[in-house]
Amino acid sequence: MLVQEQISISTRGRGTYDISQNVREVVERAGIDTGLCHLFVHHTSASLILCENADPAVRRDLETFMANVVPDGDPMFEHDDEGPDDMPAHVRTILTQTDLTLPVSQGRCALGTWQGIYLWEHRTAAHHRQLTVTVQG
Repeated sequence: MLVQEQISISTRGRGTYDISQNVREVVERAGIDTGLCHLFVHHTSASLILCENADPAVRRDLETFMANVVPDGDPMFEHDDEGPDDMPAHVRTILTQTDLTLPVSQGRCALGTWQGIYLWEHRTAAHHRQLTVTVQG
């Protein structure tokens, strides 16, 4: 059995957005007891992460790390069509991931105790992001 749904996420700009509940709802509607849940974000300046969900400092530290590794407005980047955060957002996406595959057990994503699913917006402005969630089992 295969079920596929689209999720739309509105961001307020750069940062992480907990989408665990959105994904949980799709998996529950799928009615699949055992299988896989695949997530894909349809953008080149946002990514998906499986991350610590108890302490928001973890996600802030990730953002601080990324800001040091890929700073906005770095003169080494030629591509800046949409501003100084344009190419850094693309690099951030390449360094992270645009898809996740999670196990489904007993009709739920089999996440660890401290794991959450996050959309990581790499642009500084607000955006509407599209994800495809495919559940199979």
